[in-house]
Amino acid sequence: MNLKQSILCLAVCAVMTGCKAPLVDKAQAVQSLKDNETQWNADFAAKDAAKVAAHYADDATFLIAGEKPTVGKDAIGAELKGMMSDPAFSLVLHTEKAIAAASGDIGFTQGSYALTLTNPMDKSVIHDNGSYITTYRKAGDGTWKAVSDAPITSTPPAPPPPAK
Repeated sequence: MNLKQSILCLAVCAVMTGCKAPLVDKAQAVQSLKDNETQWNADFAAKDAAKVAAHYADDATFLIAGEKPTVGKDAIGAELKGMMSDPAFSLVLHTEKAIAAASGDIGFTQGSYALTLTNPMDKSVIHDNGSYITTYRKAGDGTWKAVSDAPITSTPPAPPPPAK
């Protein structure tokens, strides 16, 4: 084999080796997603809107049925800050499934939630529960950031007020 063939062979081997996907410990990635939601629960319990908002990517979308999507970490944080200022506020996530892609850069969680708030109309306490699905993207610092968060209530809507 001459020098040109050797160099070509080495270049092809280098390119092929460089094209392999990095090895990702999927079990570790899944545990990291679960740990993230455990921390999220602690931040909700502390009613720390800034820490809760930090779980979202800058371009995240928060989707609630029947409402216009809230887009962006700052807008989501402002909405959550308002909710958390309610003395009755409580939100607990129960992660039932966490999956990470083989690439290790995207994943999702799915589970149920329990939410308590004050009804702004009559000041009664509302207990809501339902399911959620949250899609995550791995940030440059290695943390998981929610990019799409969608709670789905199981609580039927309140009946309309009686006609006058």
